[in-house]
This record gives sequence, C-alpha cells and structure tokens, in this order.
Amino acid sequence: MTRKRPNIIVFLTDDQGYGDLGIYGNPDLDTPHIDRIGQEGLCLNQHYTASPICAPARAAFLTGRYNHRVGALSVESNRGLDRIAPGESTIADLFKANGYATGMVGKWHNGLHDMRYHPNNRGFDEFAGFLNGGMNYWNWIIEYNGQPKWSDGRYLTDVFTQDAIEFIKRHTTEPFFLYVAYNAPHGPLEAPEEDIRPFEEMEKFTRAVCLTYGMIRRMDTGIGQILDTLEQHDLAEDTIVLYTSDNGPVHLGKGENDQTRYNGPFRGMKYDVLEGGIRVPGLIRWPAGLPQGETYDGMLHFTDWMPTLLQACGIDMQTSTDGMDVIPALQGEPQKLPTKRYWQFNRYDPIGTCNAAMRDGEWKLYWPRIEEAMQKMKSDNPPFQKNLEVPHFLMNVENPPVERILSPPGDPELYNIDNDPHENINLAQQQPDRVHRMKRELETWFEAVEADRRRIV
Repeated sequence: MTRKRPNIIVFLTDDQGYGDLGIYGNPDLDTPHIDRIGQEGLCLNQHYTASPICAPARAAFLTGRYNHRVGALSVESNRGLDRIAPGESTIADLFKANGYATGMVGKWHNGLHDMRYHPNNRGFDEFAGFLNGGMNYWNWIIEYNGQPKWSDGRYLTDVFTQDAIEFIKRHTTEPFFLYVAYNAPHGPLEAPEEDIRPFEEMEKFTRAVCLTYGMIRRMDTGIGQILDTLEQHDLAEDTIVLYTSDNGPVHLGKGENDQTRYNGPFRGMKYDVLEGGIRVPGLIRWPAGLPQGETYDGMLHFTDWMPTLLQACGIDMQTSTDGMDVIPALQGEPQKLPTKRYWQFNRYDPIGTCNAAMRDGEWKLYWPRIEEAMQKMKSDNPPFQKNLEVPHFLMNVENPPVERILSPPGDPELYNIDNDPHENINLAQQQPDRVHRMKRELETWFEAVEADRRRIV
C-alpha cells in the first residue's frame, strides 16, 4: 500500500522573537495553541533565520538558499530589494509541480511592481494577502488572486485565519502545501481590546508591549482554530506543521511606545545578527513521522526547510540549496549537520564587514554594525496602503545609488555561544588565530553569495 503523502502547513510570523512564546520561557505570555505544536512534536532550541529582517529571511526560506544569492537584500520594495530573482524556484513551485495544491495566506514581501514576482507566479495556486511589508489590522486592503478586497470590519489576523481554514477545507482529499504568513506582531501595533486587557491588568508593561502581546494572543487563538480544523477533517496525523518567525523582535520606542520585552537570554533584536535578531522560534509537529514532546538542540537554519519538507513528501530536489534534509536528525538518527552558518545585513549595497556573523560549532564571529549603513532613507518608507492610490503593478521600481559617508568597520568579536549565549564575553584577543580563520571563511562566503547575486539578470 502506498503511503499517503503528508500535507504541509508553515506558519511564518512577523517580528516575533524567541521569547515571545510560552514554550520558550516567557513568564507572562500564554500561547497554548502555538505551544501545542512543540508539545506534540519538537521544540527547536537552536533554530536560526537566514537574515535579521523580513524580506531576505522569507526569500531564504522559500528558496533554500542564502538571500544574497537570490537577490533579496532588504525590505525596500520600491527599489526591488525584496525580490526573489525570477529564475529561482520556490518551494511552492516544486510542490505544485509534484501534484500538491499550493496556497499562501498573509504577507508576501518578496517582490511587487511586476507581476512576475506575484505569489500566483511563484508557485502558489491561491493567494489571499498583501504584497508589501506591512498592513493595517483594521483598515486593511488585501487581495484574492489579484482581486482587491477592502476591510469589512474584521481584524486582519482573524481574516487570515479564516482564509487558511477555508483553504484546508477545499483540499481535504488531495495533498496540500499551505504557507500562512501572519503579519502579526509587526507594526502598526493594533489588537482587539479583549486581547490587550489581560496584559494591561498585569500593570508591568508599556502600552506597546501590551499591544504586541495582544496581537500574539489573537494569533495563537487563530492557530488553535486551524489545528482544530485538521483534527475535524482527520488530517492531523499526516500533516507536517512548522511554526517559526522571520526574525527577532523589535525593541525600539520610548515611554509607552517602548516594545522592549523578554527575549530569552539573548542580546540584540530585529536588524542585528546578534543572537536576539537571528535565533527564532522553531516548532515542528508530524505525528506520523517525528517524535512527540521532545526538544532538539542541534543548529538548524531556514535554508534547511525546503529540502527537509520536500524530502519528507518524497519529492526529489530539482535545484541546489544551502541547506539539507534534517528529518533523520529530528527522528533521533545519527546525522552530520552543517556546523557553519553565515549572516550579513545592512541597507542597500551589502558590506561584508558590517553586521555580519559566522557560526562554527560553538563559536561565533561577529562584525558589529556600521550605523550609517543600517539607516533607511525616509523616501523608502511608502505607506502600507499605497495600493489604494496606484496599483502595485503600475509602479516603477527606482533604485538610484545611495550616497553615504560610512564610518570604518569595527573590530570583529568572538563569542562562545554554548557558554555565553548573551554574547557578553568577547574572546577575540584570547583567540586571534580562530578570529583570523573565521574572518577569512566569512569573507569567502560573502564573496561567493555576492558573485551569485551579481549574475542575476
């Protein structure tokens, strides 16, 4: 008897940190439905995004390749810096080519201003969501396969939950791949009052943190409804559910607008390649194929998920990736996983000695930020609802050079992540040979991925 091919649901949240879940130790935020994924499956303790900012991280997840290789450098859609190159295959392309129904709900942010980059042309049969980097939660405009829909009074997270449920109901008799990219808890910070109130009553958080936690609480409720839908249609046993976030949390703002909150033992936030910006939640459940109620401490990376999910469904890879199938390791079998991973992010033209990092086993080399290279031009902040004024496919992409005067790079720092996850103790002076070797390896990686990017046509 031929074994049924599993369904796939990927939950990818937005700006949700490692500490923004109960299962990762948050003492004040109860997330029972999201936690259930890890409690009934695996909780990943060393799970890394590919970038500390959203569009590049999403591009790496969808292609299994470092974001530089596929052309996604930053979030500025008006410059085309969020795009996945047209020649790249996405995970949805490959599932679709192998008979899966493919759907996406939520935030895209991997190319607009050109229909070649639309989710319907990147492997998704069905798309319900928005294309740019953010959207209001009450006064929203989204689209369904290119057809616009204006706000009907519902909270946007609830809309996406219902869209995901309806997709599942339409495809109960065939294998499906569903990518649920909630934009919560990305700004603007908006949540129903009943979800904010429990945190205000604690009288220990700023208004911004209460809103953020309220957004996560509402999303948790919706994810519970989606998991219940799988149960109701007898799909839970053979559905792989993966939950993660694109990058670390935002810890900015002053006074009541300060979003700083619990993020485990980690320093840094969104935008940083410190652990707080790149170590993200990772929960995976597959009752038919993975252990239940366990933790996994090995180092996993966004680029691993494309080969892993495809192989779990018996689909041969038709493209090269920077990751590998990690199902054997998750099943408790001996498997040699990559010990080296790399990160780099700054605005506009990439700088290999700015906000860059390399993990090599327990060691991490870190190039600090060059602050001038991290700043975004004010003209590159289009309003969330600009599509109300001009349809995205009629807008031109403009990418004039950005002229900046930059400070010289700082000295690279070295940390032992196993002993010092907070990255407090810089060991660079005690380990000069290791620093020299890792600097060369990080430079070699950066030159290779940038060479691939420059070949994009």
